[in-house]
Amino acid sequence: MTLDPKSKTQNRSQYKTWQRAEITAYLMATQGEHVTVNDIVKHFEKTEKPIGLTTVYRHLDKLVDEGIINKYNLDNGSSACYEYIDADHTHEGSNCYHCKCDKCGKLIHLRCEEIEELMKHIEKSHRFMINPRRTVLYGLCDDCRKAEA
Repeated sequence: MTLDPKSKTQNRSQYKTWQRAEITAYLMATQGEHVTVNDIVKHFEKTEKPIGLTTVYRHLDKLVDEGIINKYNLDNGSSACYEYIDADHTHEGSNCYHCKCDKCGKLIHLRCEEIEELMKHIEKSHRFMINPRRTVLYGLCDDCRKAEA
């Protein structure tokens, strides 16, 4: 009897571990924030349930593939960020553009109708579709601007 390699892969992806449950719970608790792999590892190092770096990467990749979290690669010098997506997000609502402070590195979500309208204008009038997962506007956050004043 031979096994279908596809069914073996499907069974593996459906296998739920305590590490996956803990990582998912952490991401749900930090919903609306971007977290890095290092943030996740540090969080679990503080608990009595440390999870290794490789395990975190493996589970994050699966959660991204399953559409449970989004992965953002903001720029070449930064670590990828991850964000939990609640079940109520629609395709349009899951677009998330970003502002990143040049001084402190703070990351700000831009989820507003005006940005969506601008993206629609660019697509319609300029025949260019912006990738929201890679769109970052650089400048200074309010805290850094105040500190400079």
